Amino acid sequence: MKADLSTTAILRAEGAALFASALTLLFCVEPSWATAAAFFFAPDLSLFAFLHGPRAGVILYNLTHSTLGGLGLAMLGVSLEMPLLIELAAVWLAHVGFDRMLGYGLKRSLSFHKTHLGPIGLWRRSTRSRSQG
Repeated sequence: MKADLSTTAILRAEGAALFASALTLLFCVEPSWATAAAFFFAPDLSLFAFLHGPRAGVILYNLTHSTLGGLGLAMLGVSLEMPLLIELAAVWLAHVGFDRMLGYGLKRSLSFHKTHLGPIGLWRRSTRSRSQG
């Protein structure tokens, strides 16, 4: 099932809202910006799981790029009154929102290039040229 343009635009706008909300949360907890910068791309380390095959890659990538982990960590940080956990959760959620805003969604079909927001990378360009030709 292919997402239409309006659905994709809404999902990308949600990503932008998540990114902005997570940055707002970061400002509220007075973060160590060095820690925030160091951990911003940490979820992308899950890409190395693709070296163990597409199934492992998709599972780990989707787990680290879902809002569930970041929200769970934020709730844990609030309940334990641990600002560092809240900071890390905000960075995690900011990363997820940033990715969604740029069109990088959760992986589908055991393929890196097929996401819930549509195709990405070179695969996307080749699909466009075939549909326009």
